[in-house]
Amino acid sequence: MKLPFELPLETDRLILRLAREDDVAALMEYSADPEVCRYLPYEPRDEDEIRKSMVRRLGFTEFTPDGHPLFLHVELRETGEMIGEFLLFSRDVEARQGEIGYVLNPRFQGKGYAKEAAIALMDAAFKTANLHRIEAKCSAANAPSWGLMEKLGMRREAHFKEQAIFKGEWDELLIYAILQREWLELHP
Repeated sequence: MKLPFELPLETDRLILRLAREDDVAALMEYSADPEVCRYLPYEPRDEDEIRKSMVRRLGFTEFTPDGHPLFLHVELRETGEMIGEFLLFSRDVEARQGEIGYVLNPRFQGKGYAKEAAIALMDAAFKTANLHRIEAKCSAANAPSWGLMEKLGMRREAHFKEQAIFKGEWDELLIYAILQREWLELHP
């Protein structure tokens, strides 16, 4: 499947777009931060690892259900500064299932940017790409992440206690989801 909708996605304050080579410095600012990586499936990254990640992102050509997510970098419309990233995974083409993920630079948290970007992405996924269901996952300890999911109108569907060893400790996984018809009721 090619891109599921036209890019960039734009909101009043943000632009969600594909990665660019000049995003490396912005990615370094938060991807090297241990606190940011606390709940992510990787450790803080150095510049070489960021550049390797960028090669994969810049080589993106399709949105497929085999693990190749759509990486969207979020930039401030006013300044052009890249402040974070959102991912959309295709989990099952026939059942029209998707999953979102997100990371925001801590300097820009608490300003409503994550919710604004998520609404833009989920609107496009449901209204243009015609997904039936979108889910999101996070550690139960990551209250800001599941708090965003709840602000988006997603429902908690699962809470797996001590389901895996994550970074040396037992982790609890939360799964949230929302159906297309539920989203459209909230965002006609």
